[in-house]
Amino acid sequence: MCLAVPGKLVEIAGDDPDWRTGKVDFGGIRKEVSLACVPDASLGDYLLVHVGVAIGTVDEDEAKKVFEYLREMEELDELEEPTP
Repeated sequence: MCLAVPGKLVEIAGDDPDWRTGKVDFGGIRKEVSLACVPDASLGDYLLVHVGVAIGTVDEDEAKKVFEYLREMEELDELEEPTP
């Protein structure tokens, strides 16, 4: 199942809104994502991320609730770093 997963924007790279990327923290796992669809995103914002693209913002409380539901449903496996 493909889901948009909430995470906190902790780093931004680039100045051009069409090519900006950012690191998003998903409960301790950080992934680089495109910020092209959320040009107004700033550090500390909670973003919904789908297949490597931030597609919207949510408030912190909503992000934490959704993340916990996904964790309980064991839908966060794809975020885990592969073990060698």
